[in-house]
Amino acid sequence: MKNYKVFLLSLFLVFPLILIGCGISKTDSESTKKVTVNTNGDVDFSGVVLRIGAAEGKNGQAVLEAAGLDKTPYKVEFHVMQGGNLVLEAMAANQIDLGTGSQIPPIFASQSRNNGNLKIIATKKSTTLNQELVVSANSPIKSVADLKGKKIAYVKSTTAHYFLAKMLENAGVSWNDVETIAMSTSDGLSALLTGEVDALASYGNAIRSAHAKGAVTLQSADKILSGDFYWYATPEAIQDPKKHAAILDYLSRFHEANEWARQHPEEWAAHYAPQINQKTQDYVIQYNEEEKQAKTRIVPIDETTIASEQDIVNTFSKLSLLKAGIDISKIFDRSFDAEISNFKKYE
Repeated sequence: MKNYKVFLLSLFLVFPLILIGCGISKTDSESTKKVTVNTNGDVDFSGVVLRIGAAEGKNGQAVLEAAGLDKTPYKVEFHVMQGGNLVLEAMAANQIDLGTGSQIPPIFASQSRNNGNLKIIATKKSTTLNQELVVSANSPIKSVADLKGKKIAYVKSTTAHYFLAKMLENAGVSWNDVETIAMSTSDGLSALLTGEVDALASYGNAIRSAHAKGAVTLQSADKILSGDFYWYATPEAIQDPKKHAAILDYLSRFHEANEWARQHPEEWAAHYAPQINQKTQDYVIQYNEEEKQAKTRIVPIDETTIASEQDIVNTFSKLSLLKAGIDISKIFDRSFDAEISNFKKYE
């Protein structure tokens, strides 16, 4: 631990650690694509493997590949999973070192054995679009209040869980007034389309696919959610000097890759749309709308996001989904804040 503290001190003395070229295109020279970690030779990444999980490829490796920033000095094992809750299940089992997802999964994960084997290390600012409560095209349900006594599919321990609870509360419908069924994003979509459920609370590709099949929005969560998403890491990875540095490097690449995507939306869409079975031009429109609402970027943890997380905890506590009196600030690790504050600002 003493050596780890000395190493971290050396990192703080050589800010900014991450020096990244901006405006990168796939036709630029190889040298402009590289991200250099200035550690004065203190970090030897040989043998370092960073295991990463995310609910969508755009939340990690896909955007790095498109921007030409995926040639890391350490090995990356990237896994796409069906929801942020599964990302943290993998983290709890020590199958990944780093993961990303919404504000909700770490709350529930932190209440499990070993506190979920996680810490929140950074905030990812992003869009709140395509997070919706939807019904089928011919549904007689016209408002959230109409859902009383109905079946609703949702993705447990995710933003869908939270915004569904808030929508019901705001409509005067209690959680016990409806039949909620926890499902994966794909199973929930299938259940809606086959009529097994009356409504679906979900996000991302599931919502876009639902609309493509004729589903209509009952209510959007764009004004309910904060737009804060998180990067999580295991305590072991945080305390390992090499993995700590690799995580910081990866976050910086992700931060800059998203700026590249904003500057090259057509190229980004051509790379990513086929991976999610969307037409390139449809994805360009969607992507530009999302980035117009909120630019995807990495920022340090602050008191505002901690307060937002605590509000979510309190909401679930009122629904008896969590015990009362949880201080969620304990799951935040702010050892990356200083370095991340030196990332280029994209507001």
